[in-house]
Amino acid sequence: MSPKLDRGLVEVYTGNGKGKTSAALGLAIRAIGRGFKVCFVCWFKKNVSGECLSAKKYLQGKLVIYQAGRPGFIWVDTKPLPKDYELAKSAFELAKKVIQSEEFDIVVLDEINPAMDLGLISVDEVLKLIRNKPSNIELVFTGRNAPKEIIEIADLVTDMAEVKHWYNKGISGRLGIEF
Repeated sequence: MSPKLDRGLVEVYTGNGKGKTSAALGLAIRAIGRGFKVCFVCWFKKNVSGECLSAKKYLQGKLVIYQAGRPGFIWVDTKPLPKDYELAKSAFELAKKVIQSEEFDIVVLDEINPAMDLGLISVDEVLKLIRNKPSNIELVFTGRNAPKEIIEIADLVTDMAEVKHWYNKGISGRLGIEF
């Protein structure tokens, strides 16, 4: 049985810089080292990623990752498909069940911020989830464009700011670095 947090808080990792999911993974590894159980519910990351491969290989039973959405990403300048709304709602229902089960000490809702920003899930529903979460569950929200309402209610907000990125030089995502 894992130790329980006396008080679970709400953390947000947002901004246009690289490292939001990586920061949540760092938190997860730290927590697992102390005996806590962690769950990621991921929007938009259906394709196989390095973090999922590592979790299966090294952290089985301590870090559980559920992937939702279709492969790839929905970019800000593209319109979500009807299937995206269905998958986002399904992921949100799963997240609610995971949180209410109290099986995990930390629940990371990876890329939920852009899901709200794109209107795939309602900010009001997410605020209700936060208000009704068990008091000992830590919630972590990642992704660009965190809604101001989420930022206001959160206990910690980190804004990852891009200063320079190799994408601007035409270098695309690299295996083991971005995915």
